[in-house]
Amino acid sequence: VQLQASGGGLVQPGGSLRLSCTASGFTLDGKHIGWFRQAPGKEREGVSCISGSGRSWNYADSVKGRFTISRDNARNTVYLQVNNLKPEDTAVYYCARSVTPAACVDTYRYYRTFGSWGQGTLVTVSS
Repeated sequence: VQLQASGGGLVQPGGSLRLSCTASGFTLDGKHIGWFRQAPGKEREGVSCISGSGRSWNYADSVKGRFTISRDNARNTVYLQVNNLKPEDTAVYYCARSVTPAACVDTYRYYRTFGSWGQGTLVTVSS
């Protein structure tokens, strides 16, 4: 069982994308969904996370004010709106789920509780 991230592409600096995280065969409702990214030669890092209820979320400092996470349980989808993209945002973006209560509070600490990783979607920011 895997999550599927999509919506990546090549954009110029300052551009925007909307990334989607979907699942087939199971519901995302009630599960914390985290977005992570991995740039070439770097470790995977947490970008944003939304709680199972959808009532709380957090962002990495590097993306605050530019990225927005949301969920649509009717569509079984979690979105990551990424605006004002910078070259340093270039990475493969992944989504994953966790049922650990505090997972969204600290995705670094609770990284190993996230699972159902899919193949990710590549975001390239370049002029």
